[in-house]
Amino acid sequence: MSDALDRLRALQARDLPVHGGRTLAYVYDSGRPDVDRIGREAVAAYAGSNGLDPTAFPSLLQMENDLVGFALDLLDGPDTAVGTVTSGGTESVLLAVQAARDARPDVAEPRMVLPATAHAAFHKAAHYFGVEPVLVPVAHDFTADVASTEAAVDEARDRTVLVVASAPSYAHGVVDPVTGLAALAAARGIRCHVDACIGGWVLPYAARLGRAVPPWTFAVDGVTSISVDLHKYGYAPKGTSLLLHRTPGLRRPQLFASAAWPGYTMLNSTMQSTKSGGPLAGAWAVVESLGDTGYELLSREVFEAVDAILAGTTDIPGVDVLVPPQSTLIALVTDDSCDAFTVCDEMASRGWYVQPQMSFAGTPPTVHLSVSAATRPHVEELLAALRESVAAARAAGPVTVDPEVVAFIEALDPHALSDSDFDGLLAASGLVGSGDEGLALPDRMAEVNALLDVASPSMREALLIAFLDRLSRPSR
Repeated sequence: MSDALDRLRALQARDLPVHGGRTLAYVYDSGRPDVDRIGREAVAAYAGSNGLDPTAFPSLLQMENDLVGFALDLLDGPDTAVGTVTSGGTESVLLAVQAARDARPDVAEPRMVLPATAHAAFHKAAHYFGVEPVLVPVAHDFTADVASTEAAVDEARDRTVLVVASAPSYAHGVVDPVTGLAALAAARGIRCHVDACIGGWVLPYAARLGRAVPPWTFAVDGVTSISVDLHKYGYAPKGTSLLLHRTPGLRRPQLFASAAWPGYTMLNSTMQSTKSGGPLAGAWAVVESLGDTGYELLSREVFEAVDAILAGTTDIPGVDVLVPPQSTLIALVTDDSCDAFTVCDEMASRGWYVQPQMSFAGTPPTVHLSVSAATRPHVEELLAALRESVAAARAAGPVTVDPEVVAFIEALDPHALSDSDFDGLLAASGLVGSGDEGLALPDRMAEVNALLDVASPSMREALLIAFLDRLSRPSR
């Protein structure tokens, strides 16, 4: 048994660190070892409990109701509001879209209108549930354009079942004009969902601390549902999120029951049936431990880190902030002297993981930072690493892609690629070797990311699906 745990620790040593504030994507670290310990112990205590039947495990139901109540108090929820704990932000978004669709059985070809900056989880929901996504270009500050959204809704008002807003958008960290979006949706009897998966647990404290935050909670008339993750700025173990609805009637289409078989009557509030009680218990324990005062303190720390990072970038030649963030997410853009992908590689070589974001709709590639409270004590180290990384990227010059490779990619149809085309693309990208060499992941990803960046979004999707397929093969 100890051999398995030793091997587990050896495998984990290859992963990005989840503590220390140096991984600025995927994980959210409070910097509080006591909070981490409490969450993990709660997960372990409830790992064998099953959230399928609340009458069998009433403690899970109590914890879920407690978490929903805390969130509704935080987000100006009315007395009628209800909520559900899900496995993460994507499931919360999926359920919001599914509920909007199923609330309108009279609509044969439902559609939803969302800003082009909305999270890709909405595209996944569209794919799964057959809801057409109508993307609206955003304004110059990367927030949703209310007038363009209204026009898009009115193109097929009778088919539109949902209007979407972000608080904030992941890529740029800005909050959409929820008041205007919710008003136009309400005037037409359409649901309005606010995706606050990443900002929902920190923006209320930002407002309390005197920072400028546009209205976005249930205090805004017309907001019918909000998604907010606990495993982000709730600093809870992965993976827990909340989907909150203004009324039980709005939530009811989300619920599923089936008695059309000889076993137990299936009754589910989420997409899962059997689900471990561990993540729910972990989130409850963390929220109970930190409480409102603890979250206000952590929010103060994370915004101090954001402000210090923004101030520190002003004297680094070659890099700038793309748009002033309204939350804890920062997008950095480079000038023509270097490229964002090389900066990300250089940061990684110095022990910092920052996330490369591809160009989109005329916006160049960016360096994404999801700042956590744990980053606050290390901001000067981060800025020193960024200064060195940008200097190294400028010395190396921007990465380029062979024009012949670009032409090869542009000539391919991503919807009709053969296995040999996939193999050629994977080899050209540097993601696999030739012949039987299999995966050949490079230590530096700038050239790979540059190649992906010149590909169309649909080609990029096809290439990465092929790559994931190659990664996901059994060990025997």
